[in-house]
Amino acid sequence: MIEDALLEADDKMEKAVDVAKDNFAGIRTGRVNPGLFSKVTVDYYGSPTPLQQLASFQTPEARTLLITPFDKSSMTAIEGALRESDLGANPSNDGTVIRLTMPELTAERRKEYIKLAHNQGEDAKVSIRHIRRAAKDTIDKLVKDGEVGEDDGNRGEKELDALTKKYVDNVDALLKAKEAELSEV
Repeated sequence: MIEDALLEADDKMEKAVDVAKDNFAGIRTGRVNPGLFSKVTVDYYGSPTPLQQLASFQTPEARTLLITPFDKSSMTAIEGALRESDLGANPSNDGTVIRLTMPELTAERRKEYIKLAHNQGEDAKVSIRHIRRAAKDTIDKLVKDGEVGEDDGNRGEKELDALTKKYVDNVDALLKAKEAELSEV
């Protein structure tokens, strides 16, 4: 029973780290990558559709991205969604592809992105701690109800603490890597 609670906590904590990875991928660094556009949605025939389902991406240069829509009629909608996004880019349309040149990152913008990364990392760690608290409550309830012994409960809590530390350290490592990537000029 304690093992079930630990397995569930492990699974949920792993998902929290995956969400943090996705959030970090959405933070712009010096190079343009399609991951930056994972949160951009386009109004495609009346429904919000992720940009990555509507177009293919190519990066001919570090700051330039070519977006080739699968359906040419969606080109103006894609261009509008890119203008409205908070990426700070100005798309240009030549009739077949949308060329997006990202502006150079200033020192001030880099600091903002690092601050954003720290906030997202802290959110992931808070999520992991909430998962830990729920699993600990489950273990405490099992001990209180007499379904498992106190020694097993203590062992389970120690395993849970080790699991929590492992995933918090994973988030810290991801954050440190993202911060180094953002600081790189």
